[in-house]
Amino acid sequence: MNTRDMEALRAIRPDSIIFDIDGTLWDSREVVAKAWDSAFKKYLPEFDLPDITKELLTPLFGKTMEEINDALLKGVPEDRVRELTDNLYSVESEYLKKEPGRLYDGVADTVKKLSESFPLYIVSNCQKGYIEDLLETTGLGPYFKDGMCYGDTELPKGETMKILIERNRLLRPVYVGDTEGDAEASRVAGVPFVWASYGFGYVADRDRAARVEAPHELLCIKP
Repeated sequence: MNTRDMEALRAIRPDSIIFDIDGTLWDSREVVAKAWDSAFKKYLPEFDLPDITKELLTPLFGKTMEEINDALLKGVPEDRVRELTDNLYSVESEYLKKEPGRLYDGVADTVKKLSESFPLYIVSNCQKGYIEDLLETTGLGPYFKDGMCYGDTELPKGETMKILIERNRLLRPVYVGDTEGDAEASRVAGVPFVWASYGFGYVADRDRAARVEAPHELLCIKP
């Protein structure tokens, strides 16, 4: 970490930390791709759809399910899309329980240490149940106070973040994520954004308060 980012992290002085999931806490692309490919072939066998791979999913991680459907299911009638999505999440959850996503190196220890100084939260564009799968399969559950997702609110991430902030009466939260979409959500919610550059995306200097190159660097954040 360079001196500028270290000083920027120390200057934030938040009362709480909100995390994104994919590309920030863990990498579940391999197992999610397996689950989705299985579900697509089971529920939409008559359509000429691409094989779902890690590489195909990477630029879609962090987007809402509607945006993902628009990218992957062009030409599929709405009723068949609903049939797929009605079953997709349970298939994904079954896969994740057998083969959890991979926590980034240092995440478990960093989260545990941060929870001693800050209440920790999660906001994601994921479906209902995904946050719970992460917390259950990784053992991180005891360290997080609350979480909200697109599946709960059906709103953009920034609006979901506002709801979580209000619900928990947070005064000075900071959001940690890995994509420009996460930076935009932070702008909407009016909170500083820390870019996890080890994740999936890129965020320009002007759109972030600080950058971390590894999870343990978040320990520079102080109350």
